[in-house]
Amino acid sequence: MNALSIAVLLVGLLAVLVLGGYALHLWRRVWAQQRAFAAAESERQQRLGADLRILAGSLLDEQLPLIEGAIRIKVLLDNYDIQLSSHAYCQVFHTLFDATSGIPTHAGWKALTAVEKRQHEKHFSELELQHKAAARKAARWLLDEGLQQPLAHAC
Repeated sequence: MNALSIAVLLVGLLAVLVLGGYALHLWRRVWAQQRAFAAAESERQQRLGADLRILAGSLLDEQLPLIEGAIRIKVLLDNYDIQLSSHAYCQVFHTLFDATSGIPTHAGWKALTAVEKRQHEKHFSELELQHKAAARKAARWLLDEGLQQPLAHAC
């Protein structure tokens, strides 16, 4: 082997080592980002779980109107764990959400006439009479069992 071949071989080996080191650096950044994402997701799940516990407790203590509580719980459940949200106990939250989805909120509610508001409020009362027991039972189940199980095995 001549000197030129050895020099080319050494330059190639050096290039491989430099590129390998850079690849390792990039992989470490990817792994750090994955750890950060997992930590953020875990924190998000804990926060959603705590919010669900507060809402379910408030619904049971009647500190929160049934319809509003059911809507909020349904939305949080969908973001917390879709399998838990699909559980048979939680279907009442979906039912109430669907039954009220066409009703305007915020500025839309303020723009309604008094007659329209009374019609919606009558509908709310009917829904509450029809679903109050099931919603309370579902909220109790969430507090006692649903939110106690690991996410992967919630259902």
